[in-house]
Amino acid sequence: MYTNIRWQQRFQNFEKAYLSLNESIEALNEDEDNLFIRDSLIQRYEYTIELAWKTLKDYLEEEGFIDVSSPKKVIRQSLKEGYISDPLWLKALDDRNKTSHAYDVKMAKEVTAEIREKYFFLLRDLYFALKKEVTDE
Repeated sequence: MYTNIRWQQRFQNFEKAYLSLNESIEALNEDEDNLFIRDSLIQRYEYTIELAWKTLKDYLEEEGFIDVSSPKKVIRQSLKEGYISDPLWLKALDDRNKTSHAYDVKMAKEVTAEIREKYFFLLRDLYFALKKEVTDE
């Protein structure tokens, strides 16, 4: 189904991560007070957004862009080219960095709310857009 193009290979990992993040969100919706599930959701978000920007990086490189070495450069170029449309991606990256450097209960609750209410939908939209690109090739 997938060819050997690097971004498509990376997309396979992004797809797995996205689906596992979705499972954590569904689980937390059923058990709002479960700290284990909340922590799982944050962890899954961290690696899902990491794979999202890296997949976009590989996609941009396939399209001929060369100066896309950092997450923010990738997001800015993707916004400029219309591959993604919401500048909220930059805040999503910043919040991912917060979660990986320090753990604070208040911050964890705030980021969890942002993931569930906003960031998941950014990732969902990217997932379906890239899924369409993969299946069209």
